[in-house]
Amino acid sequence: MADEPGSERVDQQEEDEGGPVKSFLEHLEDLRWVLIKSLVALGVGVLICLIAGNHVVRILEWPLHRARISYPGTNQVATVLFGTNQLRVFQLSPEEQAAMSPYLGTNRFVVVQIDLGEIGTNQVFTWRLNNDPALAEKAQRLNTELINLSPANGFFVAFQVALYGGIVLASPFIFYFVASFIFPALRMKEQYYVYRGLGFGLSLFLIGVCFCYFALLPLALAASQKYSAWLGFSASQWKADEYISFVCKFMLGMGLGFEMPVIILTLVKIGVLNYRILAAGRRYMIVINLVLGAVLTTPEVITQIIMFLPLQLLYEISIWIAWYWEKQEKKRAAEEAAGGSSGPA
Repeated sequence: MADEPGSERVDQQEEDEGGPVKSFLEHLEDLRWVLIKSLVALGVGVLICLIAGNHVVRILEWPLHRARISYPGTNQVATVLFGTNQLRVFQLSPEEQAAMSPYLGTNRFVVVQIDLGEIGTNQVFTWRLNNDPALAEKAQRLNTELINLSPANGFFVAFQVALYGGIVLASPFIFYFVASFIFPALRMKEQYYVYRGLGFGLSLFLIGVCFCYFALLPLALAASQKYSAWLGFSASQWKADEYISFVCKFMLGMGLGFEMPVIILTLVKIGVLNYRILAAGRRYMIVINLVLGAVLTTPEVITQIIMFLPLQLLYEISIWIAWYWEKQEKKRAAEEAAGGSSGPA
């Protein structure tokens, strides 16, 4: 049986637009199911992170324990232990170091162990050097403790941790559900470019989050402790909810900042931007990236510069990609014009 007239046009339309045409109510029904499935995925992610909340907190605490404390000068730093409890970490003054140098040796970071001893029938405190290198290394780390300051604060922190962790766990499924709703309205070629953009965007987002987690956060937290000490405040304890909020927002902001090339190059592809506009906007982008470094990080120059450099580098890469695309387009247009002019008159 021969195909009905116009069936080829319908097939071509479905291939070009990615799927059959639906009514408005059918789109609303699809959207309703997308929202339901996304909320279910988010709920499952939050529940999993509530059950494993202590493990999520340990992950978020890792940058805090990796932050290194910067001690001015070259005087020795002594960690005082009583049993397994750390009493204090302090830097010796020049006079104290001169008096204690015969007993503390020449290492800059030393551990003084206080023990209970006996002289006759009297109990006395004794001290000795503990040569465990792990304890000396610990003295160079930030030992800030996270605390809750109200009875209900623990439940709030648990839900906050579960919410952030649940969003991370559910985000792949939510992206898939949203894509399954939007993609049928796109042409096959558009779907191809969107898939590529999502792949590059997800990769850059993860790179930004990892860069913040492993490199930037330990520096920022150490700088915060250093400035607190310079102002005369103790940084031995921080509120757990504020720390978790700061770390999660910091990583999210860095991940979104790394999405900049995908946004810029998408605008280049649709004709909103071009190489000339991007090159002319370089000076403005320098200011914008410096402002982002100041807003998203602690008010300290080193971390701001560390965040500014990769963002500016990504912008420069976007400029050169746009230049390469324009060069290829001009070359293709010249070849087509040459081929057309050499054809039969």
